[in-house]
Amino acid sequence: MSQSFDVVVIGGGPGGYIAAIRAAQLGFNTACIDEWKNDKGGPAPGGTCTNVGCIPSKALLQSSEHFEHAGHHFADHGIGLKDLSIDVAKMLGRKNTVVKQNNDGILYLFKKNKVAFFHGRGSFVKAVDGGYEIAVAGDKPETLIAKNVIVATGSNPRALPGAAFDEENILSNDGALRIPAVPKRLGVIGSGVIGLEMGSVWRRLGAEVTVLEALPTFLGAVDQQIAKEAHKAFTKQGLKIELGVKISEVKSDKKGVTVAYADAKGAVQTLAVDKLIVSIGRVANTIGLNVEAVGLKLDERGMVVVDDECRTNLPGVWAVGDVVRGPMLAHKAEEEGVAVAERIAGQHGHVNFNTIPWVIYTSPEIAWVGQTEQQLKEAGREYRAGTFPFMANGRARALGDTTGMVKMLADAKTDEILGVHIVGPFASELIAEAVVAMEFKASSEDIARICHAHPSLSEATKEAALAVDKRTLNF
Repeated sequence: MSQSFDVVVIGGGPGGYIAAIRAAQLGFNTACIDEWKNDKGGPAPGGTCTNVGCIPSKALLQSSEHFEHAGHHFADHGIGLKDLSIDVAKMLGRKNTVVKQNNDGILYLFKKNKVAFFHGRGSFVKAVDGGYEIAVAGDKPETLIAKNVIVATGSNPRALPGAAFDEENILSNDGALRIPAVPKRLGVIGSGVIGLEMGSVWRRLGAEVTVLEALPTFLGAVDQQIAKEAHKAFTKQGLKIELGVKISEVKSDKKGVTVAYADAKGAVQTLAVDKLIVSIGRVANTIGLNVEAVGLKLDERGMVVVDDECRTNLPGVWAVGDVVRGPMLAHKAEEEGVAVAERIAGQHGHVNFNTIPWVIYTSPEIAWVGQTEQQLKEAGREYRAGTFPFMANGRARALGDTTGMVKMLADAKTDEILGVHIVGPFASELIAEAVVAMEFKASSEDIARICHAHPSLSEATKEAALAVDKRTLNF
Protein backbone atom coordinates (compact mmCIF):
# COMPACT_ATOMS: atom_id res chain seq x y z
CA MET A 1 0.00 0.00 0.00
CA SER A 2 1.39 3.40 -0.95
CA GLN A 3 2.09 6.21 1.50
CA SER A 4 1.09 9.78 0.68
CA PHE A 5 3.18 12.90 1.34
CA ASP A 6 2.93 16.61 0.66
CA VAL A 7 6.59 16.69 -0.39
CA VAL A 8 8.90 13.88 -1.48
CA VAL A 9 12.57 14.70 -1.99
CA ILE A 10 14.58 12.35 -4.21
CA GLY A 11 18.19 12.56 -3.02
CA GLY A 12 19.62 13.15 0.43
CA GLY A 13 22.64 15.30 -0.39
CA PRO A 14 23.04 18.92 0.79
CA GLY A 15 20.23 20.16 -1.45
CA GLY A 16 17.91 17.24 -0.73
CA TYR A 17 18.16 16.78 3.01
CA ILE A 18 18.05 20.51 3.65
CA ALA A 19 14.98 20.86 1.40
CA ALA A 20 13.27 18.05 3.29
CA ILE A 21 14.01 19.58 6.69
CA ARG A 22 12.82 23.02 5.64
CA ALA A 23 9.64 21.57 4.11
CA ALA A 24 8.92 19.74 7.35
CA GLN A 25 9.55 22.91 9.35
CA LEU A 26 6.92 24.62 7.19
CA GLY A 27 4.34 22.02 8.18
CA PHE A 28 4.46 19.68 5.19
CA ASN A 29 4.27 15.91 5.57
CA THR A 30 7.68 15.21 4.05
CA ALA A 31 9.75 12.23 2.93
CA CYS A 32 13.31 11.97 1.67
CA ILE A 33 14.68 9.09 -0.41
CA ASP A 34 18.41 8.37 -0.56
CA GLU A 35 20.35 5.30 -1.69
CA TRP A 36 23.87 5.91 -0.33
CA LYS A 37 25.13 2.99 1.75
CA ASN A 38 27.88 2.77 4.35
CA ASP A 39 30.34 -0.11 4.44
CA LYS A 40 27.81 -2.20 6.38
CA GLY A 41 25.00 -1.58 3.90
CA GLY A 42 23.20 0.86 6.15
CA PRO A 43 21.92 4.31 5.14
CA ALA A 44 24.50 7.04 4.61
CA PRO A 45 22.60 10.22 3.71
CA GLY A 46 24.53 13.32 2.73
CA GLY A 47 25.22 12.56 -0.91
CA THR A 48 28.54 13.00 -2.66
CA CYS A 49 29.41 15.93 -0.40
CA THR A 50 29.28 13.96 2.84
CA ASN A 51 30.40 10.56 1.57
CA VAL A 52 33.03 11.13 -1.12
CA GLY A 53 33.36 14.89 -1.48
CA CYS A 54 33.44 17.97 0.72
CA ILE A 55 33.57 16.32 4.14
CA PRO A 56 36.08 13.46 3.67
CA SER A 57 38.37 15.61 1.54
CA LYS A 58 38.54 18.23 4.29
CA ALA A 59 39.34 15.51 6.83
CA LEU A 60 42.26 14.31 4.71
CA LEU A 61 43.40 17.87 4.00
CA GLN A 62 43.51 18.52 7.74
CA SER A 63 45.45 15.33 8.46
CA SER A 64 47.93 15.94 5.67
CA GLU A 65 48.38 19.57 6.75
CA HIS A 66 49.26 18.41 10.29
CA PHE A 67 51.83 16.05 8.77
CA GLU A 68 53.30 18.81 6.63
CA HIS A 69 53.55 21.18 9.58
CA ALA A 70 55.17 18.52 11.74
CA GLY A 71 57.74 17.74 9.07
CA HIS A 72 58.53 21.24 7.83
CA HIS A 73 57.29 23.94 10.18
CA PHE A 74 57.27 22.76 13.80
CA ALA A 75 61.02 23.40 14.08
CA ASP A 76 60.36 27.11 13.53
CA HIS A 77 58.29 27.06 16.73
CA GLY A 78 60.99 25.30 18.72
CA ILE A 79 59.23 21.93 18.52
CA GLY A 80 61.48 18.98 17.71
CA LEU A 81 60.29 15.62 16.36
CA LYS A 82 62.09 12.40 15.59
CA ASP A 83 61.07 9.54 13.33
CA LEU A 84 58.02 11.26 11.86
CA SER A 85 55.74 8.78 10.09
CA ILE A 86 52.27 8.56 8.60
CA ASP A 87 49.79 5.76 9.28
CA VAL A 88 47.60 6.03 6.19
CA ALA A 89 45.15 3.39 7.40
CA LYS A 90 44.55 5.31 10.62
CA MET A 91 44.22 8.58 8.69
CA LEU A 92 41.60 7.01 6.42
CA GLY A 93 39.87 5.55 9.48
CA ARG A 94 39.56 9.00 11.02
CA LYS A 95 38.17 10.28 7.72
CA ASN A 96 35.57 7.50 7.73
CA THR A 97 34.60 8.36 11.31
CA VAL A 98 34.06 12.00 10.36
CA VAL A 99 31.87 10.90 7.44
CA LYS A 100 29.78 8.59 9.65
CA GLN A 101 29.28 11.36 12.21
CA ASN A 102 27.80 13.51 9.47
CA ASN A 103 25.65 10.64 8.13
CA ASP A 104 24.29 9.99 11.61
CA GLY A 105 23.75 13.70 12.15
CA ILE A 106 21.47 13.90 9.10
CA LEU A 107 19.47 10.86 10.23
CA TYR A 108 19.06 12.54 13.62
CA LEU A 109 17.87 15.75 11.95
CA PHE A 110 15.28 13.79 9.94
CA LYS A 111 13.97 12.25 13.16
CA LYS A 112 14.01 15.59 14.98
CA ASN A 113 12.06 17.30 12.18
CA LYS A 114 9.72 14.34 11.54
CA VAL A 115 10.96 13.70 8.01
CA ALA A 116 10.20 10.15 6.83
CA PHE A 117 13.38 8.59 5.46
CA PHE A 118 13.40 5.83 2.85
CA HIS A 119 16.66 4.03 2.08
CA GLY A 120 16.78 3.15 -1.60
CA ARG A 121 16.76 4.56 -5.13
CA GLY A 122 13.85 6.84 -5.95
CA SER A 123 12.32 7.09 -9.41
CA PHE A 124 9.17 8.32 -11.09
CA VAL A 125 6.47 5.77 -11.91
CA LYS A 126 3.62 7.87 -13.26
CA ALA A 127 1.52 10.95 -12.74
CA VAL A 128 -1.57 10.39 -10.60
CA ASP A 129 -4.47 12.54 -9.50
CA GLY A 130 -3.01 15.41 -7.51
CA GLY A 131 0.62 14.36 -7.79
CA TYR A 132 3.10 11.64 -8.71
CA GLU A 133 3.79 8.03 -7.87
CA ILE A 134 7.37 7.46 -6.76
CA ALA A 135 9.02 4.05 -6.42
CA VAL A 136 11.70 3.31 -3.84
CA ALA A 137 13.91 0.41 -4.91
CA GLY A 138 15.96 -1.07 -2.08
CA ASP A 139 15.95 -3.72 0.61
CA LYS A 140 12.40 -2.65 1.46
CA PRO A 141 10.66 -1.53 -1.76
CA GLU A 142 8.06 1.18 -1.23
CA THR A 143 5.58 3.17 -3.29
CA LEU A 144 5.00 6.82 -2.37
CA ILE A 145 2.46 9.34 -3.61
CA ALA A 146 3.69 12.94 -3.64
CA LYS A 147 1.84 16.19 -4.23
CA ASN A 148 5.20 17.89 -4.75
CA VAL A 149 8.50 16.31 -5.80
CA ILE A 150 11.94 17.87 -5.36
CA VAL A 151 14.62 16.22 -7.50
CA ALA A 152 18.01 16.53 -5.78
CA THR A 153 19.93 13.62 -7.24
CA GLY A 154 23.28 15.39 -7.52
CA SER A 155 26.08 14.60 -9.96
CA ASN A 156 28.66 11.98 -10.89
CA PRO A 157 32.33 12.38 -11.89
CA ARG A 158 32.97 12.78 -15.59
CA ALA A 159 35.25 10.07 -16.98
CA LEU A 160 37.98 10.73 -19.50
CA PRO A 161 37.11 9.07 -22.83
CA GLY A 162 39.07 5.84 -23.12
CA ALA A 163 40.00 5.85 -19.43
CA ALA A 164 37.09 4.52 -17.39
CA PHE A 165 37.31 4.73 -13.61
CA ASP A 166 38.42 1.48 -11.99
CA GLU A 167 39.02 3.16 -8.60
CA GLU A 168 42.26 1.18 -8.31
CA ASN A 169 44.60 2.91 -10.75
CA ILE A 170 42.33 5.42 -12.50
CA LEU A 171 40.52 7.27 -9.74
CA SER A 172 37.53 9.56 -9.40
CA ASN A 173 37.11 11.68 -6.29
CA ASP A 174 35.87 8.50 -4.59
CA GLY A 175 39.01 6.47 -5.22
CA ALA A 176 41.26 9.47 -4.54
CA LEU A 177 39.90 9.58 -0.98
CA ARG A 178 40.84 5.99 -0.16
CA ILE A 179 44.26 5.32 -1.66
CA PRO A 180 45.62 2.73 0.82
CA ALA A 181 49.24 3.90 0.75
CA VAL A 182 51.08 7.02 -0.33
CA PRO A 183 51.89 6.57 -4.04
CA LYS A 184 55.41 7.42 -5.11
CA ARG A 185 54.11 9.14 -8.24
CA LEU A 186 50.63 10.56 -8.62
CA GLY A 187 49.10 12.06 -11.73
CA VAL A 188 46.12 14.41 -11.74
CA ILE A 189 44.19 15.32 -14.88
CA GLY A 190 42.36 18.59 -14.27
CA SER A 191 43.47 21.49 -12.09
CA GLY A 192 40.06 22.30 -10.68
CA VAL A 193 38.94 22.13 -7.07
CA ILE A 194 39.04 18.32 -6.70
CA GLY A 195 42.31 17.91 -8.57
CA LEU A 196 44.15 20.55 -6.58
CA GLU A 197 42.76 19.47 -3.21
CA MET A 198 43.51 15.78 -3.70
CA GLY A 199 46.86 16.53 -5.30
CA SER A 200 47.70 18.65 -2.24
CA VAL A 201 46.76 15.86 0.18
CA TRP A 202 49.03 13.26 -1.34
CA ARG A 203 51.82 15.74 -2.15
CA ARG A 204 52.03 16.67 1.54
CA LEU A 205 52.29 13.00 2.45
CA GLY A 206 55.25 12.47 0.13
CA ALA A 207 53.90 11.74 -3.36
CA GLU A 208 55.49 13.31 -6.42
CA VAL A 209 52.45 14.99 -8.00
CA THR A 210 52.02 16.15 -11.60
CA VAL A 211 48.88 18.02 -12.62
CA LEU A 212 47.91 18.08 -16.31
CA GLU A 213 45.45 20.79 -17.36
CA ALA A 214 43.97 21.23 -20.84
CA LEU A 215 43.31 24.95 -20.48
CA PRO A 216 46.15 27.37 -21.23
CA THR A 217 45.55 29.37 -18.04
CA PHE A 218 45.64 28.20 -14.46
CA LEU A 219 42.30 28.45 -12.61
CA GLY A 220 40.66 30.38 -15.43
CA ALA A 221 37.52 31.15 -13.39
CA VAL A 222 39.58 32.78 -10.63
CA ASP A 223 40.77 36.39 -10.66
CA GLN A 224 44.07 36.05 -12.52
CA GLN A 225 46.12 38.05 -10.02
CA ILE A 226 44.96 35.61 -7.34
CA ALA A 227 45.46 32.59 -9.61
CA LYS A 228 49.05 33.60 -10.38
CA GLU A 229 49.80 33.96 -6.68
CA ALA A 230 48.32 30.51 -6.02
CA HIS A 231 50.24 28.97 -8.93
CA LYS A 232 53.48 30.39 -7.55
CA ALA A 233 52.73 28.96 -4.09
CA PHE A 234 51.79 25.50 -5.37
CA THR A 235 54.86 25.32 -7.59
CA LYS A 236 57.08 26.30 -4.67
CA GLN A 237 55.50 23.50 -2.61
CA GLY A 238 56.42 20.95 -5.25
CA LEU A 239 53.26 20.51 -7.30
CA LYS A 240 54.23 20.19 -10.95
CA ILE A 241 51.53 21.88 -13.04
CA GLU A 242 51.47 21.64 -16.83
CA LEU A 243 48.99 23.80 -18.73
CA GLY A 244 47.66 23.58 -22.28
CA VAL A 245 48.11 19.81 -22.61
CA LYS A 246 46.19 17.44 -24.89
CA ILE A 247 45.76 13.89 -23.61
CA SER A 248 46.06 11.33 -26.40
CA GLU A 249 46.09 8.01 -24.54
CA VAL A 250 45.84 6.55 -21.04
CA LYS A 251 47.04 3.00 -20.37
CA SER A 252 46.60 1.15 -17.08
CA ASP A 253 48.16 -2.11 -15.96
CA LYS A 254 49.46 -3.78 -12.80
CA LYS A 255 52.48 -1.48 -12.75
CA GLY A 256 50.45 1.73 -12.82
CA VAL A 257 49.22 4.22 -15.39
CA THR A 258 50.90 5.79 -18.40
CA VAL A 259 49.55 9.01 -19.88
CA ALA A 260 50.59 10.11 -23.36
CA TYR A 261 50.00 13.78 -24.10
CA ALA A 262 51.15 16.77 -26.10
CA ASP A 263 52.43 19.69 -24.05
CA ALA A 264 51.64 23.34 -24.69
CA LYS A 265 54.31 23.49 -27.38
CA GLY A 266 52.99 20.40 -29.13
CA ALA A 267 55.82 18.12 -28.05
CA VAL A 268 54.80 14.53 -27.29
CA GLN A 269 55.30 13.61 -23.62
CA THR A 270 54.73 10.54 -21.46
CA LEU A 271 53.85 10.55 -17.77
CA ALA A 272 54.19 7.30 -15.81
CA VAL A 273 52.47 7.25 -12.42
CA ASP A 274 51.34 4.75 -9.80
CA LYS A 275 47.86 6.30 -9.54
CA LEU A 276 45.94 8.72 -11.74
CA ILE A 277 43.18 11.00 -10.46
CA VAL A 278 40.81 12.25 -13.18
CA SER A 279 38.94 15.40 -12.19
CA ILE A 280 37.61 16.97 -15.37
CA GLY A 281 34.19 17.95 -14.13
CA ARG A 282 30.91 16.32 -13.17
CA VAL A 283 27.69 15.32 -14.93
CA ALA A 284 24.12 15.45 -13.67
CA ASN A 285 22.89 12.24 -12.06
CA THR A 286 19.57 11.57 -13.79
CA ILE A 287 20.13 7.99 -14.96
CA GLY A 288 17.51 5.71 -13.43
CA LEU A 289 15.22 8.57 -12.43
CA ASN A 290 12.77 7.38 -15.13
CA VAL A 291 11.97 10.89 -16.27
CA GLU A 292 10.32 9.47 -19.41
CA ALA A 293 7.46 8.09 -17.33
CA VAL A 294 6.24 11.58 -16.49
CA GLY A 295 7.79 13.67 -19.26
CA LEU A 296 10.30 15.54 -17.10
CA LYS A 297 12.43 17.62 -19.45
CA LEU A 298 16.23 17.29 -19.52
CA ASP A 299 18.70 19.36 -21.52
CA GLU A 300 21.39 18.06 -23.88
CA ARG A 301 23.74 17.50 -20.92
CA GLY A 302 21.25 15.43 -18.98
CA MET A 303 20.43 18.21 -16.52
CA VAL A 304 16.87 18.85 -15.37
CA VAL A 305 15.57 21.98 -17.08
CA VAL A 306 14.34 24.56 -14.57
CA ASP A 307 13.42 28.23 -14.50
CA ASP A 308 14.94 30.84 -12.20
CA GLU A 309 12.90 29.49 -9.29
CA CYS A 310 13.85 25.83 -9.83
CA ARG A 311 10.47 24.89 -11.34
CA THR A 312 10.58 22.13 -13.97
CA ASN A 313 8.23 21.75 -16.94
CA LEU A 314 5.90 19.66 -14.73
CA PRO A 315 3.49 21.13 -12.16
CA GLY A 316 4.57 20.31 -8.63
CA VAL A 317 8.03 19.03 -9.68
CA TRP A 318 11.11 21.01 -8.71
CA ALA A 319 14.85 20.38 -8.97
CA VAL A 320 17.86 21.74 -7.10
CA GLY A 321 21.63 21.42 -6.77
CA ASP A 322 24.08 19.75 -9.13
CA VAL A 323 21.28 18.29 -11.24
CA VAL A 324 20.31 21.79 -12.50
CA ARG A 325 22.06 24.84 -14.00
CA GLY A 326 24.45 26.91 -11.96
CA PRO A 327 27.59 26.15 -9.98
CA MET A 328 27.96 22.62 -8.58
CA LEU A 329 28.46 23.70 -4.99
CA ALA A 330 26.99 22.12 -1.86
CA HIS A 331 26.01 25.46 -0.35
CA LYS A 332 24.30 26.55 -3.58
CA ALA A 333 22.25 23.34 -3.42
CA GLU A 334 21.34 24.02 0.21
CA GLU A 335 20.11 27.51 -0.54
CA GLU A 336 18.05 26.26 -3.48
CA GLY A 337 16.59 23.52 -1.29
CA VAL A 338 15.44 26.04 1.30
CA ALA A 339 14.10 28.39 -1.36
CA VAL A 340 12.07 25.66 -3.08
CA ALA A 341 10.51 24.46 0.18
CA GLU A 342 9.50 28.04 0.92
CA ARG A 343 8.12 28.54 -2.60
CA ILE A 344 5.97 25.43 -2.22
CA ALA A 345 4.62 27.07 0.95
CA GLY A 346 3.75 30.20 -1.02
CA GLN A 347 6.68 32.18 0.31
CA HIS A 348 9.36 33.99 -1.67
CA GLY A 349 12.51 31.91 -1.41
CA HIS A 350 15.64 33.75 -2.51
CA VAL A 351 18.97 32.64 -3.98
CA ASN A 352 21.40 35.26 -5.27
CA PHE A 353 23.91 33.60 -7.62
CA ASN A 354 26.03 36.77 -7.56
CA THR A 355 26.87 36.31 -3.88
CA ILE A 356 27.58 32.57 -3.79
CA PRO A 357 31.12 32.10 -2.45
CA TRP A 358 33.63 29.71 -4.01
CA VAL A 359 36.41 28.02 -2.04
CA ILE A 360 39.37 25.78 -2.88
CA TYR A 361 40.68 24.23 0.35
CA THR A 362 44.32 23.96 -0.62
CA SER A 363 47.14 25.62 1.28
CA PRO A 364 47.00 28.50 0.67
CA GLU A 365 43.23 28.48 0.52
CA ILE A 366 41.54 30.30 -2.35
CA ALA A 367 38.13 31.94 -1.93
CA TRP A 368 36.16 34.47 -3.89
CA VAL A 369 32.76 36.01 -4.40
CA GLY A 370 31.45 38.27 -7.13
CA GLN A 371 33.18 39.32 -10.32
CA THR A 372 36.83 39.01 -11.24
CA GLU A 373 38.93 41.83 -12.64
CA GLN A 374 38.97 40.21 -16.07
CA GLN A 375 35.16 39.97 -16.07
CA LEU A 376 34.83 43.65 -15.22
CA LYS A 377 37.24 44.56 -18.01
CA GLU A 378 35.33 42.45 -20.52
CA ALA A 379 32.07 44.09 -19.44
CA GLY A 380 33.60 47.55 -19.81
CA ARG A 381 32.70 48.44 -16.24
CA GLU A 382 34.80 51.10 -14.53
CA TYR A 383 36.19 49.88 -11.23
CA ARG A 384 38.84 50.47 -8.61
CA ALA A 385 40.95 47.72 -7.10
CA GLY A 386 42.65 47.42 -3.75
CA THR A 387 44.98 44.67 -2.52
CA PHE A 388 46.64 43.91 0.78
CA PRO A 389 49.26 41.17 1.30
CA PHE A 390 49.19 38.83 4.29
CA MET A 391 52.94 39.43 4.67
CA ALA A 392 51.95 42.80 6.19
CA ASN A 393 49.38 41.28 8.56
CA GLY A 394 50.46 40.71 12.17
CA ARG A 395 48.27 37.66 12.79
CA ALA A 396 49.51 36.00 9.60
CA ARG A 397 53.10 36.54 10.72
CA ALA A 398 52.30 34.98 14.09
CA LEU A 399 50.68 32.01 12.33
CA GLY A 400 53.77 31.64 10.19
CA ASP A 401 51.66 31.76 7.03
CA THR A 402 52.02 35.01 5.10
CA THR A 403 51.35 33.71 1.59
CA GLY A 404 48.80 35.55 -0.50
CA MET A 405 46.57 38.59 -0.34
CA VAL A 406 43.06 40.00 -0.18
CA LYS A 407 41.81 41.82 -3.27
CA MET A 408 38.72 44.01 -3.41
CA LEU A 409 37.03 45.39 -6.51
CA ALA A 410 34.55 48.26 -6.30
CA ASP A 411 32.55 50.33 -8.76
CA ALA A 412 34.52 53.44 -9.73
CA LYS A 413 31.52 55.74 -9.28
CA THR A 414 29.27 54.23 -6.60
CA ASP A 415 32.00 52.35 -4.66
CA GLU A 416 29.73 49.28 -4.40
CA ILE A 417 31.79 46.15 -3.82
CA LEU A 418 31.75 44.05 -7.00
CA GLY A 419 34.06 41.23 -5.99
CA VAL A 420 36.42 40.05 -3.27
CA HIS A 421 39.18 37.54 -3.95
CA ILE A 422 41.44 35.94 -1.37
CA VAL A 423 44.39 33.58 -1.50
CA GLY A 424 45.93 32.87 1.87
CA PRO A 425 45.31 31.47 5.34
CA PHE A 426 41.67 30.78 6.30
CA ALA A 427 40.37 32.35 3.09
CA SER A 428 37.32 30.07 3.40
CA GLU A 429 36.33 31.82 6.63
CA LEU A 430 37.33 35.35 5.64
CA ILE A 431 35.15 35.32 2.52
CA ALA A 432 31.96 35.32 4.63
CA GLU A 433 32.40 39.01 5.49
CA ALA A 434 32.58 39.83 1.81
CA VAL A 435 29.44 37.80 1.06
CA VAL A 436 27.49 39.66 3.74
CA ALA A 437 28.80 43.00 2.53
CA MET A 438 27.85 42.31 -1.09
CA GLU A 439 24.41 40.94 -0.17
CA PHE A 440 23.68 44.26 1.54
CA LYS A 441 25.19 46.30 -1.33
CA ALA A 442 27.99 47.63 0.84
CA SER A 443 30.71 49.93 -0.45
CA SER A 444 34.43 49.48 0.07
CA GLU A 445 34.22 52.54 2.32
CA ASP A 446 31.76 50.67 4.54
CA ILE A 447 34.27 47.87 5.14
CA ALA A 448 37.10 50.38 5.56
CA ARG A 449 35.15 52.17 8.31
CA ILE A 450 34.24 49.03 10.28
CA CYS A 451 36.44 48.20 13.29
CA HIS A 452 38.16 44.84 12.86
CA ALA A 453 39.78 43.01 15.78
CA HIS A 454 43.55 43.28 16.12
CA PRO A 455 45.47 41.16 15.54
CA SER A 456 43.30 39.21 13.11
CA LEU A 457 43.45 37.99 9.55
CA SER A 458 40.23 39.91 8.87
CA GLU A 459 42.22 43.14 9.10
CA ALA A 460 43.58 42.25 5.67
CA THR A 461 40.03 42.64 4.30
CA LYS A 462 39.73 46.06 5.92
CA GLU A 463 43.12 47.07 4.52
CA ALA A 464 42.15 45.88 1.03
CA ALA A 465 39.06 48.09 1.30
CA LEU A 466 41.28 51.00 2.33
CA ALA A 467 43.54 50.20 -0.63
CA VAL A 468 40.62 50.76 -3.02
CA ASP A 469 40.95 54.42 -2.02
CA LYS A 470 44.76 54.15 -1.92
CA ARG A 471 44.98 54.73 1.84
CA THR A 472 46.20 51.52 3.44
CA LEU A 473 47.54 52.00 6.95
CA ASN A 474 49.86 49.01 7.31
CA PHE A 475 51.44 48.60 3.90
